Formats: sequence, structure tokens, C-alpha cells
Amino acid sequence: MPSRLIVVKVGTNGITTGKGKLDHMEMQNLTGQIAAAIKQGDKIVLVTSGAVAAGIDELGIPPKPKDVAFQQAAAATGQSVLMAKYRELFKKFDLKVAQILLTAEDLSNRASYVHTCDVLGLLLKIGVVPIINENDVVSVDELMRTEGYKVNFSDNDILSVLVAGALCADLVIILSDVEGLYTVDPTQPGAELIKFVDAITTELKSALNGKSKLGRGGIQSKIKAAEIATSCGIPLVIANSRRENVIVDILAGKEVGTFFKPQSRLPAVKRWIAYGASVKGRISVNEGAKKAVLEGSSLLPVGVTKVVGIFNEGDVVSLEGEDHVEFARGNPNFNSSQLNLIKGLQVTEVQRKLGADKPKEVIEHRNIHLIEEIK
Repeated sequence: MPSRLIVVKVGTNGITTGKGKLDHMEMQNLTGQIAAAIKQGDKIVLVTSGAVAAGIDELGIPPKPKDVAFQQAAAATGQSVLMAKYRELFKKFDLKVAQILLTAEDLSNRASYVHTCDVLGLLLKIGVVPIINENDVVSVDELMRTEGYKVNFSDNDILSVLVAGALCADLVIILSDVEGLYTVDPTQPGAELIKFVDAITTELKSALNGKSKLGRGGIQSKIKAAEIATSCGIPLVIANSRRENVIVDILAGKEVGTFFKPQSRLPAVKRWIAYGASVKGRISVNEGAKKAVLEGSSLLPVGVTKVVGIFNEGDVVSLEGEDHVEFARGNPNFNSSQLNLIKGLQVTEVQRKLGADKPKEVIEHRNIHLIEEIK
């Protein structure tokens, strides 16, 4: 069997007890299954939650404090506790581990995004288990809420599939505290497990909502993660982390949890534009420009009516029409200041203002990803 690249995400509830302490037995089961998969020839990237919970336990502070700095202090403390335990457990199987802490900005910058992929690829090549977590210590959404800015991930469910898309993984396994996706809230009578999802519809995305006590993810987050993964051509499974041999059985092809069928794979750059990068600003266009872009043309300055936010050349921006609805994302050839100077102008006027060496297109079509809706 050829080697597969698998991204496994485990939530806080999967590696902690009911009281929020690290569950050493569950962590041992998890690492044992990953080690078994690696022994069979698969490559595994582990995306783990649990640092905040581990830090709260270590520091003896009240669970889930509302103060952001307090939570970050818990994360800073808990990361070392969590990694020490993973290192101890993987060492029993002669496996080394590497810690990778990521922020939204790490994946939003194209050079950093590619470099992160290179580092992960090298670690996997030399037999090290990469262990990834969001860098809660420096990830403060409030600091990034300028007009036109949208972060690319808000929890480890989304981070796991962004990593999978970047690495062109063969499968994503999201381990949760439920068996999978249900027809209704699994605590309600008559709830039935959905074993196979052929396509993620609007109805499915809005069907359920709920969050765990210690973690930030909920079923909505997992559906969104599945939507991203399958759009990138990667199958995804949601399953119960505490099911015996859950990873081993999934990799053996057994029917476990909920399987989400992959769609056609997006090209690498468009995967990054669509899902990997935070949106740094917004460009409004007239109806003629929108129609042209949707039909396969590049965006020209004459079609731009408004520029919102502060962004650089090569950042990802959102494109919206006169109805104020986002219809595409892309990489502009101009920064926001330059674009404000040339919006609405013909190409010849642009070159007189900024120089003949400047591109004719605001965004080339090859760097535009068309979307229906990304929330």
C-alpha cells in the first residue's frame, strides 16, 4: 500500500478528563494508534487542542476565564505541559515530535505559507511527528478587526483542514466527543448518525449548532472544516476520539463516524486564496466588471468603484458587486493606496499615473478564486 499523508485533529475533550485535566490514558491511546499508522507506512500530522485546559489545570486558575490575557497565560503554560506529555508518549515508540504553533498571519503571507509547508514536509520525510496548534499566546482576533479584514481560521478544526490543503493530504480525521454528524442534536430523541455525506448543502451547514465547554469548536466548525477539505479534494471523517482503535479502523477502511466525500481538487494557489489566507481588504466593482470576472476575465481598474481596508500587493482581498455580496477573492497587483489612486481609470490613464511598467490588471484571472459564499 502506498504511503498516505493523514492529518489527525483531536479536540480538547478528546484528551482531557471531565475536570479539565489531561487524560493520560486517552493520550496514550491516541499516540499508540498514530505510531501504528506510521509503522504501516503512513505519514501523520497531529493537530491538537488542549493547551488552555492544560494550563488552567497547571496554574490552578478558574476554568475558561473571560480575560484574554489570562487565557493566553494559560495557553503559554499549557503548551509546554502538553508537548512534554506527547514527547514522553511518542518516545515509547521511538518517534520524535516537533511543535509548530501557527497564527492566521502565518498562513496569510504566501511566502510564510510555502515555507511552513516546506518545514512540515521535511519533518515528515525524516520521520518526525509534527504536532500543530494555534498560537493562542499571540492570536488575538480583536487586534485584527479592521474594516475589510476576515481571519482565515478561528479554531483547530479549521486549522487542521487548512494544513491538509496546504500539504495535499490524502485524508483528514477530526476526532470529537460525538460519533459523527447526526440528523438532529444527538442529545435529542430520534437522532440518527449520518454515515456518508455526498455534498455539503446550505441546509446541512445551518442544521446544527453547539459548542463544547472547554473547546471552541462546535458542529458548525466541523461542517465548515469538511466543506473546506472536500473543496480541496480531500476526504474527511468526523468520529469519536474515545472509540476503541478509531484511527486504526478508519485507516483500514472500516465504516466509522461520518465520511465526507471529496470534490474536485482546486489548484494550489487557488486553495490558498480561497481558504488559507485571511482577507486583508475589500474591492467593490461595478456590474460590468463582476460579469467579466465571472466569465473568466481579469479585473481592470476601470471596473473598481471602492477600496476598503489597508492591504499590500499580493495580499488576499474580497471582491464584491453592487449588491455588497462577496463573489470572489484574489491577489491584487497593487496595494490599497495605489488602487485608490487608479480606481475607475482606463489602462492608459493608470500607466500615466503610476508608470508604464505597472500591470494592466488589478487582479489577473489566474489569481482569482470564484465563490458563491464564504462566511
